[in-house]
Amino acid sequence: VGHCHPDIVKAAHEQNQLLNTNTRYLHDSLVDYAERLSQTLPEKLCVFYFLNSGSEANDLALRLARQYTQHEDVIVLDHAYHGHLTSLIDISPYKFRNLEGQKEWVHVAPVPDTYRGLYREDHEDPVTAYANEVKNIIEQAQKRDRKMAAFFVESLPSVGGQIIPPAGYFQKVAEHVHKAGGVFIADEIQVGFGRVGKHFWAFQLQGEDFVPDIVTMGKPIGNGHPIGCVATTKEIAEAFAATGVEYFNTFGGNPVSCAVGLAVLDVIEKEHLQAHATEVGNFLMKLLKELKVKHPIIGDVRGSGLFIGVDLIK
Repeated sequence: VGHCHPDIVKAAHEQNQLLNTNTRYLHDSLVDYAERLSQTLPEKLCVFYFLNSGSEANDLALRLARQYTQHEDVIVLDHAYHGHLTSLIDISPYKFRNLEGQKEWVHVAPVPDTYRGLYREDHEDPVTAYANEVKNIIEQAQKRDRKMAAFFVESLPSVGGQIIPPAGYFQKVAEHVHKAGGVFIADEIQVGFGRVGKHFWAFQLQGEDFVPDIVTMGKPIGNGHPIGCVATTKEIAEAFAATGVEYFNTFGGNPVSCAVGLAVLDVIEKEHLQAHATEVGNFLMKLLKELKVKHPIIGDVRGSGLFIGVDLIK
């Protein structure tokens, strides 16, 4: 919502003057903020955990998935990056290839990229072809007695090249993953909160019928203030709570963070930033496509709202 947005600064300052404490002390703003966020999400995503960053959110998502499924293995997309904690470097091919390499419990699926990828625009059914790659990974892993905890994916792969997965891909993948006893985790840390314009969440680009089991948030959620969030279903949260080891985060969801989070949602709504992302994104895409006609080095222009990729080729 812009640097030092006066509404955000004011909300943080006012709450700072009243109270900022750790989250063992109950405060209404936590519930108010969770309720407000829940209005933007599908109904079944109704339990919220607040943390200090996107990396913390993704790490917790991994724990939730493993506790709920009682499985260990994770499928990720090639070139993915999910955060800087050890657990997340392990599921980020973008990082682990330069470090300790791929762990036995990590499986890498091809990016559903119809411009550069395995199956391109001219393929008769790239959606099924890419989803079948995930299915094959599951089948091969099961032969080695590996069990799937989760398919972990950015709703629009960013580090991998601003990729827009073909609509229907998530539904088909989710079917294979659920059948294997795993859950579907949508990482919205870079692409959520109206950035894609048409929808508030990027996973909604896949269609109304698609709902992930876990959604993670970070970055724009606090406009630079350290806050993250995991939204999930009652079933997953209950399985997690049943261990008796409660989830506790000293400052995740503190009153100041919640005041900031609420102010961000207010600004997005009040200033029609989602519609703005659509409008400016369309304008930018139009100009980029005009450049593409003039310059053969521009191979592809793709995007949604203000999530845009320009592919340069030789």
